[in-house]
Amino acid sequence: MATRLPPARAWVLPLCWAAVLLDGFDLVVLGTVLPVLLREHIWDLTPGTASAVTTAGLVGMMIGALVIGAVTDVIGRRKALIIAVTSFSIFTALCALAPSAAVFGLLRFLAGLGLGGCLPTAITLVGEYARRGRSGSATTTIMTGYHVGAVITALLGIAVIPALGWRAMFVIGAAPALALVPLMIKFLPESESFLAAERTAESRAGVPRAGVRTLFASGLVRTTLAFWVASFMGLLLVYGLNTWLPEIMRQAGYPLGAALSLLLTLNVGAVVGLVVAGYVADRKGIRPSTIAWFGAAAVFLALLSVKLPSVGLYAVVFLTGCFVFSAQVLVYAYVGRAYPASGRATAMGSAAGVGRIGAICGPLLGGSLLSAGLAYPWGFYAFAVVGAFGAVAVSVVAARPERELVDVPAEARA
Repeated sequence: MATRLPPARAWVLPLCWAAVLLDGFDLVVLGTVLPVLLREHIWDLTPGTASAVTTAGLVGMMIGALVIGAVTDVIGRRKALIIAVTSFSIFTALCALAPSAAVFGLLRFLAGLGLGGCLPTAITLVGEYARRGRSGSATTTIMTGYHVGAVITALLGIAVIPALGWRAMFVIGAAPALALVPLMIKFLPESESFLAAERTAESRAGVPRAGVRTLFASGLVRTTLAFWVASFMGLLLVYGLNTWLPEIMRQAGYPLGAALSLLLTLNVGAVVGLVVAGYVADRKGIRPSTIAWFGAAAVFLALLSVKLPSVGLYAVVFLTGCFVFSAQVLVYAYVGRAYPASGRATAMGSAAGVGRIGAICGPLLGGSLLSAGLAYPWGFYAFAVVGAFGAVAVSVVAARPERELVDVPAEARA
């Protein structure tokens, strides 16, 4: 019979899941509004300037992710997550008031700072409360929130934009924080691993924290570099597809409504894929599962370059979502098992931060191909190659027994 969690610990997964859901909103919101901004010539936007605006937000996410890991290992997971959610929600709401592309880009950058810190912090906190041997499932479970948020946003884009306009999307995306932040302040506990590391640091006065040094400790250099490459490839796919899939499909001859439906299908597939990926990783091993997921992503991305009947197209898009997004999440789960608690948030933040460079390159790649008139079918060939590189990178991670969360008290594991 499973032991009931103490009330404070029982809040960890739902609160972190909700925070990641809001992050998922941001993943898709530009994909839903960009076709409208381009079609209606808002701020005289072109695919090139749209890519620049997208890049501004992603640069903010990269900086936020790179900084948050080290900060979190100092101030704690709880404070860092609350600050991140509050920050990105405020600047997302302000995007609705943007008077120009320049201001819009600046606000996206500032929102990105908080967004970049949200995901790695939430994943670290949930992973540290996971049962032994279930960290893969814990990571993929929380990431369903990311894609539930993306699915909800795609549905909202279809329903809200024609009725209320594109600015309403940013108000709706920021509003849930009015309830979430107070709940986090009241109920979200600090990580047991972090508190244990704090007690250890206090008992060893004068001994510096591991932090960034952990990434390049003996035996971890190759692993760290391989995770960085894999995360780069994974987020390139995630953001490239979610930003430009509707417009690429419009270029292929599909109407906007069908293109947005494909974006919705992609993210429904992501949610299903996450559930399956966590189950498989916990039973077959995180390393072979991550390699297989990247490889399958490459295959289905290549298939999208083929003209398919309607049912076949939706099936392939669904399966693409299953593998593309889960592959990146499995990288995060693998990172969580490969480093000790004293540097785990730093490792997660560094992987997410370097990955955000890929997130910048994905929309730039799609925008460049669109501007050159080559997005369909060559964009899918390019994305397939990226998936293959991701599989190769994970295979380079030093094979070693996966560290479990032995530094977390057994009663703290959810």
